[in-house]
Amino acid sequence: MKARLLRGFKFLARYKPARPTRLHPYSPDESSSSSSLPLSLSLRSLDPEMAQPFIKKDDDLDDEDYSPFLGIEKGAVLQEARVFHDPQLDARRCSQVITKLLYLLNQGESFSKVEATEVFFAVTKLFQSKDNGLRRMVYLIIKELSPSADEVIIVTSSLMKDMNSKMDMYRANAIRVLCRITDGTLLTQIERYLKQAIVDKNPVVASAALVSGIHLLQTNPEIVKRWSNEVQEAVQSRAALVQFHAVALLHQIRQNDRLAVSKLVTSLTRGTVRSPLAQCLLIRYATQVIRESSMNTQTGDRPFFDFLEACLRHKTDMVILEAARAITELNGVTSRELIPAITILQLFLSSSKPVLRFAAVRTLNKVAMTHPLAVTNCNVDMESLISDQNRSIATLAITTLLKTGNESSVDRLMKQITNFMSDIADEFKIVVVEAIRSLCLKFPLKYRSMMNFLSNILREEGGFEYKKAIVDSIVILIREIPDAKESGLFHLCEFIEDCEFTYLSTQILHFLGNEGPKTSDPSKYIRYIYNRVILENSTIRASAVSTLAKFGALVDPLKPRIFVLLRRCLFDIDDEVRDRATLYLSTLGGDGSVTGTVKDVKEFLFGSLDVPLVNLEKSLCNYEASEEPFDICAVPREVKSQPLAEKKAPGKKPSGFGAPLSAPTSAADAYEKMLSSIPEFSSFGKLFKSSSPVELTEAETEYAVNVIKHIYDEHVVFQYNCTNTIPEQLLENVTIFIDASDAEEFSEVASKPLRTLPYDSPGQTFVAFEKPAGVPTVGKFSNMLKFIVREVDPSTGEAEDEGVEDEYQLEDFEVMASDYMLKVGVSNFKNAWDNMNPEGERVDEYGLGTRESLAEAVNAVVNILGMQPCEGTEVVPSNARSHTCLLSGVFIGNVKVLVRLSFGIDGPKQVAMKLAVRSDDPAVSEAIHEIVNG
Repeated sequence: MKARLLRGFKFLARYKPARPTRLHPYSPDESSSSSSLPLSLSLRSLDPEMAQPFIKKDDDLDDEDYSPFLGIEKGAVLQEARVFHDPQLDARRCSQVITKLLYLLNQGESFSKVEATEVFFAVTKLFQSKDNGLRRMVYLIIKELSPSADEVIIVTSSLMKDMNSKMDMYRANAIRVLCRITDGTLLTQIERYLKQAIVDKNPVVASAALVSGIHLLQTNPEIVKRWSNEVQEAVQSRAALVQFHAVALLHQIRQNDRLAVSKLVTSLTRGTVRSPLAQCLLIRYATQVIRESSMNTQTGDRPFFDFLEACLRHKTDMVILEAARAITELNGVTSRELIPAITILQLFLSSSKPVLRFAAVRTLNKVAMTHPLAVTNCNVDMESLISDQNRSIATLAITTLLKTGNESSVDRLMKQITNFMSDIADEFKIVVVEAIRSLCLKFPLKYRSMMNFLSNILREEGGFEYKKAIVDSIVILIREIPDAKESGLFHLCEFIEDCEFTYLSTQILHFLGNEGPKTSDPSKYIRYIYNRVILENSTIRASAVSTLAKFGALVDPLKPRIFVLLRRCLFDIDDEVRDRATLYLSTLGGDGSVTGTVKDVKEFLFGSLDVPLVNLEKSLCNYEASEEPFDICAVPREVKSQPLAEKKAPGKKPSGFGAPLSAPTSAADAYEKMLSSIPEFSSFGKLFKSSSPVELTEAETEYAVNVIKHIYDEHVVFQYNCTNTIPEQLLENVTIFIDASDAEEFSEVASKPLRTLPYDSPGQTFVAFEKPAGVPTVGKFSNMLKFIVREVDPSTGEAEDEGVEDEYQLEDFEVMASDYMLKVGVSNFKNAWDNMNPEGERVDEYGLGTRESLAEAVNAVVNILGMQPCEGTEVVPSNARSHTCLLSGVFIGNVKVLVRLSFGIDGPKQVAMKLAVRSDDPAVSEAIHEIVNG
């Protein structure tokens, strides 16, 4: 047996799976990055004789072989499993078959209920074998098959017998399997044995019981919590792994009690936790207590910080690194508190162990995002890591240097990076490109060297994501650094000559059409653009035609030349190219027709589409050819159609106004049609916006009510969707009494009661208020549901003749400023911003006080304004200290509004915000500031 095991492990040393696992971009040591077997396979004894015939991977590599499991099929393996029924068991053959079954399971192969049951019952017969290796395989296959409750009883007695065996290997594995497949009923029967196993002298048995307790805590927490005394005793074990598992289980038992966790950490930090793994866990728990205490106190005290600093002097590398990482990740950590951790990490940068160098430079890379000055002392050591054999370490070193370097070191770093880039994979290159972009924005005077570097690597080989990262960086630098525009556009034009990606080509052409006409010599870009019309596919050709038209609209001296080029496009083989050329010639006047004003032309070519594409597509699909042309103004502007939602009992279809309308009619159109059909509201004019439903009752109450706010220019209509959930009642004359004492500028003008409300048949009642015209009037409304209730005979379904007046208190709701704003996106925020009148801009700064994070502050302001985030700017990168969010919308009165929010956060989590608003009406810009200021 030992000989077979030895041969099997020698084979595993050469093992390469058929489907290699992709490495994380920051793999700590590439020399050990070859994929390994799944955990369950790595525990089994493999014999090379069971393998399929070896297939050579390459004629030049005679020693490289494929997996022995290559080509095995589930059906064939299930046939081989019949060997489990042999009267004379062949332990070696049975182990081979179980290994194949485990391989199939770990590869995601699904077994039917019948197949799994047959295999399970066949495996149970192997308990009669005394072969230790086969017994281990039996434990593994039972755990992986996870038999059902009615099947578990078959192996329970055998596993309980092994759990009390004199062989420690049997005991440990039996505990793991039994706890994996058992239910709460059986667990109470074996609880006594598990408690004894936790304090067993054999560390393998004790660890097995503790790990099983960690898993059982998710399903049977009450039972596991009774083991606290035994687990506390295991914490004092001299076995490192037992202590580690005991600390983990003890913390999970108390994790829902913050005070208990704090006491646990206090006792353990004063005790003798010898296991390095347990010490690392303790550091994490202490960090958690520090984080929670800082949230609940304003004193700034850090309990256990002395313990973290003491761990920096531990004799084990993993504990030192864990403590250093914990200190650097503390909220609001000061430079003085960082010094000890940074010093330790700097020493590890020169370690001979790749894993220590990687861990140190990765931690410093994160610190550089928030405290770049604290990392500058390590720059000399990190420069030596640029040439490190491990590319992960080298990448982290160079990106950290780019974040912490000064202006004088930029040129030297650029030379080092040039030699470095050719040796790393695309995912590493993207990280470097993003770091260079950040450095260029930090030192804009150095844009020439960085722009040349980006241009050079743009011409090299690379995948789409890599090239897109470079192009995006160049575009950002052009927008943020005016002096870089000329050279940046020229580099993009050169790249587009050889670009193999259609998406990138069209995006560059679009950007070139917006920025190129604003340069000192726009004519030099025409050749590059027209070459795309001649040489590229139809998608790029069409985009190039649009770009030519933009040059013709903005640069008068180029108009004759543009007209000639566009006329040539009229003979293109592609319909879209010809149609675009015809349209632009007509718009620019190149076909001799009368065109609109210059403002109209620019609005057509550069203006943003102020209707969502999804809504436009639906409207175009529904449009029927007729004498009336398609009216884009009739397309709904809401980003998402709000459903006509109302509470209803499950399984019932809503009826009346609350019923879903047949698609593809939008919710806005349905609401307007519904309200205009009610005489009391028909004179209110055009509906501006309808809100999403606001719940006014708790779940599972006798009456379910929500309200939808319909906003008009001078009125607000509240639609109350009501549902009666009591079968024995019929409600009549249902009305809503509204107390508007906290909404002084609103005055009630009309209402529409609901005549009857049977069980589970939703209905609506309405109340209308008048308000100042075109003003974002706000207020709070209290609501009382009033009705006459008549008892219903369940057997006949008939209601009593007489009813009783009753009322039901509803929750309050508010009309907020965001109710007067439509979420309408723009396709290009910068163009929309530039084309809007600067005289309508209002800018001011605000302090938002203490916030948990920058993302929380951004979400709060976006929700207050009720506008549509643009270009994904609502997402705040982790650890960001500043962020810009772009919003767009249409204010009541159909006034377009654009907002640029700039946020910054300092150490104590004080958030400041700069709010810039542009709109067609300066009064609306002022109103947006009043919303935030209020």
